[in-house]
Amino acid sequence: MSPSLKAQAIRGVIWGFLDRIGQQGISFVITMILARLLAPAQFGLVGMLTIFMEVAGAFVDSGFSAALIQKKEVKDIDICSAFYVNVLTSLAAMGLLYVGAPWVAAFYHQPILTSLLHVLSLKLVIGSLACVHSALLWRRIDFKTQLKMGLVATPLSGALGIVMALQGFGVWSLVTQYLTATFLRSAFLWIVIPWRPRLVFSLASVREMFGFGSRLLASGLLNTFFEDLYLVVIGRLFSATSLGLYNGARRIQTLATTNTTTVVTHVAFPVFSRMQDDPLRLKRSLRKAMTLLALIHFPVMMGLALVAQPLVNVLLSPKWAAAAPWLQLLCLVGATYPHQALLLNLLKAKGRSDLFFNLEVFKKILTVLAIVITYRWGVVGLLWGQITLSALGYYINSYYVVRLVHYSLKEQLADLAPYAGVSALMGLGVYLVQLVSWPGATVQLLAQVLLGIALYATLSYVFGLPALLEAVHDVRDKLRSYTLSPVRS
Repeated sequence: MSPSLKAQAIRGVIWGFLDRIGQQGISFVITMILARLLAPAQFGLVGMLTIFMEVAGAFVDSGFSAALIQKKEVKDIDICSAFYVNVLTSLAAMGLLYVGAPWVAAFYHQPILTSLLHVLSLKLVIGSLACVHSALLWRRIDFKTQLKMGLVATPLSGALGIVMALQGFGVWSLVTQYLTATFLRSAFLWIVIPWRPRLVFSLASVREMFGFGSRLLASGLLNTFFEDLYLVVIGRLFSATSLGLYNGARRIQTLATTNTTTVVTHVAFPVFSRMQDDPLRLKRSLRKAMTLLALIHFPVMMGLALVAQPLVNVLLSPKWAAAAPWLQLLCLVGATYPHQALLLNLLKAKGRSDLFFNLEVFKKILTVLAIVITYRWGVVGLLWGQITLSALGYYINSYYVVRLVHYSLKEQLADLAPYAGVSALMGLGVYLVQLVSWPGATVQLLAQVLLGIALYATLSYVFGLPALLEAVHDVRDKLRSYTLSPVRS
C-alpha cells in the first residue's frame, strides 16, 4: 500500500470509528431511554416492518452506490444518472409499500401496522435524495464529515422521539425518530457536499453501473431479506413481545458488530478497489485488516457475552431480562461477521459481483433449511441455527478469496488464532468475576468491564499480538511526525 493511500486508510479508520462510536453511542443512549418508556411489544411492532423497509431500501440504491465507489474514474453524468434512478426507484418502492400495507398488517394480525408502514415508507424517498452524496463521501474515505453530521442528526431525532414517548405517543415516537434522522442526514449531506444534479442522463452509464451493481443489488436484497427473515418468523409464530426482546438483544449485539464491520469495510472497499490489479498488495492489505478486526472484535464479542445479564438489567431495565440469554447466543453468531464482510468486500473490489451473488444465493438456501429445521425449538433453536450458519458462512466466503489472492483458509485461521486465544483468556477472567458476590448489577458490570479491558490489553502486549504492535508503531510515527514538523511563523 502506498504511503499516501495507507495514511488515507488510517485516517478513514480513525474517523470512521469515531463516527460509528459517536452516532451509535448516542443512539444507544436514546434507545435505553426509550426502552424504559416503551414496552418491548412496541419495539416489536416496528421490528415487524424492518424487513420490508430494509428490502425496499436496498432496492432503492440498486447497487449504484457501490458502482460509483468501485469505478476508477467517475464522471458527472454517471453521478446524475445514478441520482435520478435512485429517486424514481424510491417513489416506486414507496407506492408498493403503501398499497401492500394492509396485507402486511393482516399477515401479522396487527391492524396498526397499516398506518405505521404508510408513514415509514416516506423514509425511502427522503433517503434516496442523498444516496449519491453519501457514496461520494465513501469514495473519498471522508468519515470526518459523516461524524459531524451524525453528532447533530442523531441526538436531535432521538430527543424528538423521547419527547413524544413522554407525551404518550407510544410506537409513533419510534417512527418519528427514524423519519427525522433520515431527513436531517439527507439535508446535511446536501449542505456539505457541493455536488448538485444537472438535467443530464445517460442510459449507457446506467447500464454500465447496473451491470456491476445489479448483482450486488440482488445480493443485497437476498442478504437483507434473509437477515431480517428471523424477525418475520419470530413475529409471525410467536409474539410482538418475543420479537421486541429478540430485537433488543440483536440491537446490543449489532452495536458492536455493525460498528466494527462498517468502519473497516467502508474503508476497505475503496482501498481494495484502488489496488484491484495487484493481488500481492491485496493479500497484504487483507491480512492486516483481518488481524486488526480480530484485535478489536473478538474481545468485544467475548466480553459482551459474559456481561449480558447485568448489561441488560442496567441498560434496558429488568423488564428486558429475558433478552440476556439470547444476547449471549447472538454474540456467537456475530463473532466472525466482520471478517466475512471483509472477504466479500474484496470480491466487490475485484469487480467479481457475479461470485458475490453466487455465494449469497447458496448461503440463503442454507438459511431457509436452518429455519425449517430449528423453528420448532423456539427462539433459542433459531439462534443455534444462526450460529451454525455463521461458521459455514465464513468457510463459504473464503472459498473464492483463496483463489483470487492465494490467502488460504489455513493461513487465515493461523492469523486469527492468537487473537481468539487471548480473548478466551480474558473471558476466563471476566467469568470468574461474576462468581464473587456484588452489591448490585451496576457494580458487577463495571468490575467485569474494567477487568476485561485491563486484562486484554496486558495479555495482548505480553503475547505480542502483531496487529497491536503495528497499531502502536503507526501511532508513534504519527506523533513523531507532529513533534518533528517545523513550526510555522
